[in-house]
Amino acid sequence: MSFSLTTPQFLDGTKDVTRRKGWKFLKPGDHVMACEKCMGLKKGEKIKRLGEIEIVKVNREPLDTIDWKETEREGFPNLTPLGFASMFCRHMGGGIAQIITRIEFRRIES
Repeated sequence: MSFSLTTPQFLDGTKDVTRRKGWKFLKPGDHVMACEKCMGLKKGEKIKRLGEIEIVKVNREPLDTIDWKETEREGFPNLTPLGFASMFCRHMGGGIAQIITRIEFRRIES
């Protein structure tokens, strides 16, 4: 799972929630490898692993229901909920009322 927009937040532990357009198959207890960038690597680039995560909770919800607390958990404490939804749409496509997958996770320390 890529954290290219939030690598520092992931690494410093301030991010424990992520929203995705897919990932509907995840369930609590699943383990996933977090990476800085997983797709679109240029020739010679390698995947930079950030660490393993365990999925705590997964649910589907409209993107525009995000609140201030959730923008902070996403790693964007200075973005308003609308600002976060707009930024998400710029990077991922779709509209602010789209249904997305909210994924709560915890880092597994090795």
